[in-house]
Amino acid sequence: MTQTNKMTEIRVAKVTLNIGAGKNEDLLTKGVKLLQKLSPIKPVKTITDKRIPGWGLRPGLAIGAKATIRKNTDELLKRLFVAKEKRIPSKSFDERGNMSFGIPEYIDIGGLEYDPDLKILGLEVAITLERPGYRVKRRRIRSMNIGKNHQVTKEQAITFIQEKFGVEVY
Repeated sequence: MTQTNKMTEIRVAKVTLNIGAGKNEDLLTKGVKLLQKLSPIKPVKTITDKRIPGWGLRPGLAIGAKATIRKNTDELLKRLFVAKEKRIPSKSFDERGNMSFGIPEYIDIGGLEYDPDLKILGLEVAITLERPGYRVKRRRIRSMNIGKNHQVTKEQAITFIQEKFGVEVY
């Protein structure tokens, strides 16, 4: 019987659902409503802090909505991967082992039915992977860098997603 080191096991730290609306208030309210249907967490509006006159942006303007799910992410991820037909390109992964992809229409997600108020609306999904001990980097007192051998690589993240969720990475 081989023992594995618990500190090397990869886990899903968080799943962030994001909808960008620009300066369109109507689209923003629809995005918040969709995120409320998808996640148990109350969505937060993202607010711009820059002024870009060409785009009509000014500081304090809400331009999107996001929800960060940290608990019970496996069930949500299974539904989201089915919406992508369990096929994710390898370019969706970054060198730190995180991944992101977009879902063009929310009706592809299992458990959600078409809502005439929302029409057709898409969202972005960002998945953050980590190992136990990553708190060392985020803690307030004596925060330190994570060692290179302990960081999640792109290849390890791809293997984790394939084994845990049965996703084909091409």
